[in-house]
This record gives sequence, structure tokens and C-alpha cells, in this order.
Amino acid sequence: MNVIEVNNPRAARQFIDLPKKLYKDDPNWISPLDNDVEAVFDPLRNVFFEHGVCTRWLLYDNNGQLIGRIAAFINYEKAYKHPQPTGGAGFFDCINDIKAAHLLLGTAKAWLQGHGMEAMEGPVNFGENDKFWGLLIEGFKPPSLGMNYNPPYYQHFFESYGFEKSYDQLTNFLDITVPFTERFTKIADWVMKKPGYSFRHFDKKHFVKFAEDFREIYNDGWSTFDNFTPIEMGVIKESFRQMKAIMDERILWFAYYNEEPIGFVVCLPDINQVLKHVNGKLNLWGKLKFLWYKKTMTIDRLRIIILGCKKKYQNHGIESALIRSLQLEVVPRGTVKGVELAWVGDFNDKMLAIHAATGAKLDKVHRTYKLVF
Repeated sequence: MNVIEVNNPRAARQFIDLPKKLYKDDPNWISPLDNDVEAVFDPLRNVFFEHGVCTRWLLYDNNGQLIGRIAAFINYEKAYKHPQPTGGAGFFDCINDIKAAHLLLGTAKAWLQGHGMEAMEGPVNFGENDKFWGLLIEGFKPPSLGMNYNPPYYQHFFESYGFEKSYDQLTNFLDITVPFTERFTKIADWVMKKPGYSFRHFDKKHFVKFAEDFREIYNDGWSTFDNFTPIEMGVIKESFRQMKAIMDERILWFAYYNEEPIGFVVCLPDINQVLKHVNGKLNLWGKLKFLWYKKTMTIDRLRIIILGCKKKYQNHGIESALIRSLQLEVVPRGTVKGVELAWVGDFNDKMLAIHAATGAKLDKVHRTYKLVF
């Protein structure tokens, strides 16, 4: 077997296309957009290159057939917040061959060691953890946009190499056709009517204000989590740019108290129901197919990307009121059947309690592993 670093356009194209070959017979797999993966490795589009480095490799068998890929990253703003300097590995895909898998993981490990790292997390992204993050270990069904999908045997690859669980990110599913519990609705409605509180949906015309509100809320509300680093405006702008084509302004809600931004819920249509027909390509033909399917089919699932509020306002029912605002907008449409309450760390007891209060049930589990060298 032969490992080759990606250092030319042809190899970069092969890196993008390999999963399409490996998963072509898996009915659950939906190709991520080529452009979204390419953006991760483009210094002009990924602001993490301002404080980090990355590289990627391809693996060929002895007959010259492409059989695997992996990338490795170092985010210097986070690397030294761990007990050991920690980098990451991600975009791992491989045939069902443990030697091939261990060779790829070993390549990433060696590169990270050569750059002064003493541990690595994986599979992770060279960016925020809202996409391309975690190994799917439960809930092998079609993924939502940006959610990692992989066959079950990858778990054995990571654990047999020596990786241990760092944390799980849980996705719960809410059947929107079933009314919320009376207690949840009562609390949410009470909060929404309290003096000084207001709830309003996103408006593209005022993007700068909403982006600044988002940053203020996020950098306050998430600051107590381990290895937290403040989110940058460039990351927010790029994320919203990627969401622009599928964004529904009326399912992104912000909460305010006397006009102070205090909470938000970011929700998107499960556009993967459409994107499964374009195989990752939004060239001219892909765009035409995308527009056709988007017009002719009903997207019946939403995904809550992120939900939270400032520390001062936690345990005040703000998150419940935001979900209630979303419900009051969506249910009357009569088209949405379910909502993914995505991506909550198993350490986030407060948010998991909110999910449980809505009646949502566990749907998927993505695991982030760590290997100490």
C-alpha cells in the first residue's frame, strides 16, 4: 500500500470523489457538496488557516487502486488548551481493511507528532464542530446536511488503533405532528409574554446586526465549555454564506431582553432530501436538478443546528420559548413532520433536559475519539 500527500489538483479531486465510490451501494449515504469539502482546505475560504495548518493524504493499494483518505489538522488556538497539545484527524474514509485503516490513522499521527502534538482527536473538522465532525456509531440512516455518515465498521478501526471516547454528540428527533407537553408549552408561552422579552426571526436585510448578535450570544453562552475559543466574525459570515441558498429566514429565531440579544435557535430545512439527487455537484446541471427537486418535492424535516443563550439567562425558559416560536411558525404550514434537535454534547445536561421536555427521542450518536501518543 502507498500513501500519497494531496498536493495537486488531480489528487484534490480524487480526495473529494473517493467517498462517492466507496458508498455508491449504500442507500443511506448522501454526498456532501463538493464545494463545502473543498472550502475546508482552501485558505481563502477557511479562516482557520489564519491560526492553523492542515494536510491530507490518499491511500492506494498495490494495484494502484484508491482505497482510502484522511486529513490532519492543528488549530493552534485550541491545541494547547488540552492537557497534551492536541491536533485532529478527519475526512477519514477507507475500504473494510484494518491494515489500510491503521496505515491512514498512523500517517495522521506521525504528521501531528512531527508538528509537536502529543494527542489527536478524530474524526474532526478543520473548523467549527457543526459539520464534518464525529464518528457515527448509532442511527445509521440518511444524514442531514453537514452530518458525518460512515459504515459501522469504522468504529472498530478507531478503537482497535487505540482511540478512546472523548465525548458523544447526540441528535434527538422530535415528531412535530405530536403536540408538545402541556408543561413545556405553558412555560414557553409564559416566558414569551413576560415584559421586556421579545422574539424575532432572522432578516437578511439586517445580516450584520444579527451576525453581531449571534457572536455576542455564542461567545458568552458557550464560554464555560472545555477548550472553548471565541467564534470569529469571519466564521459566522462563511457559515451564513453557505446556508444562504437553503436558508428560511422564518426558522432562525433570536431572543432579546430590553433589546439585549440573549439567545438564538438556528434551524435549516433538511436540504439533503434534495441534495441526494445531485451527488455533491452544483455545476450547471446540478443546479438545475437542485432547483427542480426543490420546487417539486416537499422537504418534511428541519434540523436545529444550534440553540442556546447567554449564561445569565440560562434556566429562564429562553430556549423553550425559542423552540415554541419555531413551532408556531412551522406547524401551521402543514408540511414539516419532524425536527432534528442536533448536536448536543453528552456533557450538556441542561440542553439534553430541554430536548427531553419537548418529547424528542434519541436518533443518532456521533462520537469524538481521542488518542494520547
